Amino acid sequence: MASDSSFVDFVCEQVSDAGDVTARKMFGEYAIYCDGKVVGLVCDNQFFVKPTASGRALLAAVAEAPPYPGAKPYFLIGDQLEDRAFVTELIRQTALELPAPKPKKPKAKKFKPERA
Repeated sequence: MASDSSFVDFVCEQVSDAGDVTARKMFGEYAIYCDGKVVGLVCDNQFFVKPTASGRALLAAVAEAPPYPGAKPYFLIGDQLEDRAFVTELIRQTALELPAPKPKKPKAKKFKPERA
């Protein structure tokens, strides 16, 4: 079941003070970015945050689950999503701990042979 864009908008609004927060649709679900880093996923109208040491320290009781079949476990954010200050700090700390994204390689130019 694909996630509703209204739920994704709600998640982004709740964590908007963490930095530059955006969402990108991927395979019918959404990746949540903070300052250019993927910090979480929205799958089946549930919010999953990438696991980090600082995130684990902030969460009193950590619920972990895979966001989709075959995925590694992420932190599953349930009722904590209603606490804007808490979830903002969780996303801020997660983004700080994650490495910067690797720069994308420039696309190779297509070779066009000269015609005689």
